[in-house]
Parts: sequence; structure tokens; C-alpha cells
Amino acid sequence: MANGWAPDSAVQDQIDDTVKDAVAFARARMPSGPSAEDCDLCGEEISERRRAAVPGVRTCVACQSERDKRPALSGINRRGSKDSQLR
Repeated sequence: MANGWAPDSAVQDQIDDTVKDAVAFARARMPSGPSAEDCDLCGEEISERRRAAVPGVRTCVACQSERDKRPALSGINRRGSKDSQLR
């Protein structure tokens, strides 16, 4: 249930918008265009199977695994609670 002037669906709308933003962010990070033959980070050759499986790939499996370990922050706080703003 929403409070004040907010409609009853306000909380669900926030959740839906957060999910849509996360999907858009993930899609924007996906590679596109021609695949590289050599990794942009380490210079090792990218296997033909990886280039066929992931169109537009720019990194080898090892470098991509390291990149995926780093957290990605969206930077949008729709909830506005004090606790979420203190992080």
C-alpha cells in the first residue's frame, strides 16, 4: 500500500523501473559488431568457438571472468530511504 499522494501501485512501479534499468544496463554492456581476434586486455588469441558464440566479443575468457568479478553499480536510488542513502 502506498502512502500519501502516491498511487497504490507506486512500489511495484519502482521495482519494475529498477528491473528495466538493470536489463537496459546489461544490454548496453553486451558486445556488438565484429569480434576481435586477439583479446583487448591481454593480447591472447580469442578462440574461434568463443567468437562464434559471442558476436562482438573483445576479451578472452580469462579476462572476461576477471571483469565479471567486479561489481557493477547502477547508481540510481529510487527508494530514497535513509539506510539506502548511507551506503
